[in-house]
Amino acid sequence: MFELLKYKDNIACITPSGECVTYSELQALSAKIEAQLKPHQLVFCLCSNSIGSVAGYVSFVNKGDATLLLDTHIEQSAFVKLYKAYRPHYLWVPEDFIAPEYGSKILAVGSYVLWEFKSNDTPVNDHLSVLLTTSGSTGSPKLVRLSTENLKSNALSIAEYLHITADERPITSLPMYYSFGLSVINSHLLMGATLLLTPASYIEREFWQFANDNGFTSFSGVPYTYEIMKKLKLWKQPMPTLHTLTQAGGKLSNELLQFFMEKYEPQGVKFYLMYGQTEATARMSYLEPMYGKTKLGSIGKGIPGGTFSLVNDDGCIIETANEVGELVYQGANVCLGYAECAADLMKDDDNHGVLYTGDLAYRDLDGFYFIVGRKKRFLKLFGNRISLDYVETLLKTKLKECVCVGDDSKLIIYTTDIGYNESEIIDFIVSRTKIVRTVFFVRHIDVIPRSDSGKVLYKELRID
Repeated sequence: MFELLKYKDNIACITPSGECVTYSELQALSAKIEAQLKPHQLVFCLCSNSIGSVAGYVSFVNKGDATLLLDTHIEQSAFVKLYKAYRPHYLWVPEDFIAPEYGSKILAVGSYVLWEFKSNDTPVNDHLSVLLTTSGSTGSPKLVRLSTENLKSNALSIAEYLHITADERPITSLPMYYSFGLSVINSHLLMGATLLLTPASYIEREFWQFANDNGFTSFSGVPYTYEIMKKLKLWKQPMPTLHTLTQAGGKLSNELLQFFMEKYEPQGVKFYLMYGQTEATARMSYLEPMYGKTKLGSIGKGIPGGTFSLVNDDGCIIETANEVGELVYQGANVCLGYAECAADLMKDDDNHGVLYTGDLAYRDLDGFYFIVGRKKRFLKLFGNRISLDYVETLLKTKLKECVCVGDDSKLIIYTTDIGYNESEIIDFIVSRTKIVRTVFFVRHIDVIPRSDSGKVLYKELRID
């Protein structure tokens, strides 16, 4: 997948400590690791935004191994749970990592070590390349199975619509084990660009100092990222080389999109709204910056090589405009399927390039798609079908931060706001939904639970 010598004299990676490697040097590091590997083995890679982590990942993909990407900060108990479920042949981990059982250290490169467990011989499908978790760092055994074709097709598509060239310098604002963060790495390595690798967070001064010192050209974030950027007024900082902002990982509010367009467009910075799922490797659609205002709230259209359709409850394709149905995506980047145990790693392609997203959407007369909610994020209150996502959107005019959960007997609004009037909030929702007030409840919460990528962890919010 990665033809590093194609760009041998280009700088591949720069780190805050001053490390700087060319594509030729990254190839040499990767070849050193590859020489120790057997093909079609299962590897657990504890990821960080570092040269060692990237070199290992490139090696495993090019060798044809199946690699599960995990957070370096995963709890030991969660790691052991996954280790016992899948029995990897190799671990690529930081040098201070404590292995769950006896194995052989067969190679050290920089701050990373390659462990081999010869007794672990879990068979994997020849087409399986990368495994990503579906639930962050909880240790859930459910994984998304991705092929090299999935990875490469999506990376090339992203590079096409973002106009990525070898002159780009993206900064790693997202974790490598997260599909969005991984897509940034893949799409830029395929084009010979320079990755600015940093473990620092975008809320730290050191992050932006490193970014500006090295002429960063793009920044990527999830909705929560941009919420924090606005609160911290990070948009006020001089960023003379920045020309692209990208957002995925959930719906960005129209208010925030308008705010950032207003702040950055005069500086020549383009804001790309994107939509995707791990099951589609990363991206399925994007909204061209020129339509940011006229198609506000849209996820845009399918990426190059990908197409959308809508189906109704009977599974029939919806041809008319402005009719809501489940969003279905078709493309070479659709994953092979899921794995929930070691035996599933031998499965073939379950999806055949088609993904039922679980999102409800409509298509306007110009062919732009708009998501209205999740199929599973609906309640039926007194016979009325109501979208929790829709209620959250309504409440954004009354509360700074809130999320909604519930069942078919009640809807609970959690908010971090202080001093709100519960009766006024419920009156407002009743007026918009026309449902009796006895089913609505408002609860204060200090912090809304979120994953490392900023997504709300709804399952952690009580509905009793």
